[in-house]
Amino acid sequence: MTIELTITEDWLPEEEKAVEAPLVAYNLERFGPSDLQKLGIFLRDADGNVEGGLVGRTARGWLYTQLIFIPENLRGQGLAGQLLAKAEEEAKARGCIGAYIDSMNPDAVAAYRKYGYEIAGEVGPFTAGNGVTWLSKRF
Repeated sequence: MTIELTITEDWLPEEEKAVEAPLVAYNLERFGPSDLQKLGIFLRDADGNVEGGLVGRTARGWLYTQLIFIPENLRGQGLAGQLLAKAEEEAKARGCIGAYIDSMNPDAVAAYRKYGYEIAGEVGPFTAGNGVTWLSKRF
């Protein structure tokens, strides 16, 4: 069998699915169902518009916070801690035993540590001089 390697910056959805589908099948066979559930907690203004918040998911007994954003004018009011606490509370209700998050922002890393997260790993520096830090917390 001959295989050709191709490099691209743009691909079709079905090409991505051709990689994703067998990987998901393999993981299901090897590790069982992930019980993946999305989780969103949003900061809304008086008109109901989303100004920031937290987006993540729970799967395999862990909460992953994918995105967390507090607008500049709302920072310093403890909203990040409130978002994380609400997400962790929901994760516990879903049967999770811990949470993890990553960040390129040293200020955010310091904040997550303040909320009980511990550094699990780092990579970098990238071209801008910063790196990525992964943090985790057991409940």
